[in-house]
Amino acid sequence: MRILVAEDKPATAALLQCALEGEGHHVTVAYDGTQTLALARTSGLHLILLDIMLPVLDGFTVLRQLREAGRRTPVIILTARDAKSDVIRGLDEGADDYLTKPFELDLLLARVRAVTRRSPIPDGPELRFLDLRLDSNNYELHRGDRTESLTRIEYALLETLIRRPGTVTRRETLIENGWGPGAADPASLYVFIRSLRAKITHPGETELLHTVRGVGYSLRPGDTS
Repeated sequence: MRILVAEDKPATAALLQCALEGEGHHVTVAYDGTQTLALARTSGLHLILLDIMLPVLDGFTVLRQLREAGRRTPVIILTARDAKSDVIRGLDEGADDYLTKPFELDLLLARVRAVTRRSPIPDGPELRFLDLRLDSNNYELHRGDRTESLTRIEYALLETLIRRPGTVTRRETLIENGWGPGAADPASLYVFIRSLRAKITHPGETELLHTVRGVGYSLRPGDTS
């Protein structure tokens, strides 16, 4: 795969490049936001590893401009900013996953595999639950007359849930389907479920995604538990 690493610290960039190239990937490095944006707008990239604290243009700005321009290249945020508000902001801007520094290289490589192994299923069967519809071709959910874009992990989580309506899906199952074995933790799942829930249910709509405390999550109508 062709991967763009956006990282302003040369030592960290070199480490990431070495690890990724050791897995057989072709890696390009950008050291500031302007360079990242220019390279990310070129065709042929399969993945972007994006630091938030880039000079000139920060990673949030780069990501927002890419998504506004219609670029759907998968993006994994790599950042030392681990506040939940920053993570949520990154997902809202269109990131597919996030990883906080410092991190294990094995974990990063697992996240890379998880994000890039998923692609839309052409002309696949339409998945529905009540007025919720999952679009497998465009990574979108439709509810009523509105449409929400999903990250690849959000799509994987919702696909898992919508195939099990009315039942409880264990957290371990969601983690494995979203990231793969050993590639995520319950804290990551919580953040993505929170983001997904906000897209599924807007104010005034019936809540569909429910937490079953200590076990997992369930897609069903009714009040939140």
